Amino acid sequence: MITTNKYERRERRKKSVRRKISGTAERPRLTVYRSLSHIYAQVIDDAKMHTIVAASSADKDVKAKIDAASGKIEESKIVGALLAERAAAAGVKSVVFDRNGFIYHGRLKALADGAREAGLQF
Repeated sequence: MITTNKYERRERRKKSVRRKISGTAERPRLTVYRSLSHIYAQVIDDAKMHTIVAASSADKDVKAKIDAASGKIEESKIVGALLAERAAAAGVKSVVFDRNGFIYHGRLKALADGAREAGLQF
């Protein structure tokens, strides 16, 4: 019996998702990475291999908006809204969502909802 750990399973799911989607200049790819402490999001044009905008919970702008009482889900929602604002400033209106092998639940869903509420379409 072959055993795999959760990181290998996530990498397999990530590769499966990336085979199907790709970012273009008109519709770049919004990719999300979630660690235990922070959440990171980037809008990437895969044709040019260029990151257009990025936001994370480690940014000073996000830390200024978060108080100690709010949790990681609220933090993720703020990161999504900040990313959508930065993307709008860069001229990006719609994106393709890349969950990066993570389950669309919790912090990932909160980031996506925050970005949608701020005007990003996907």
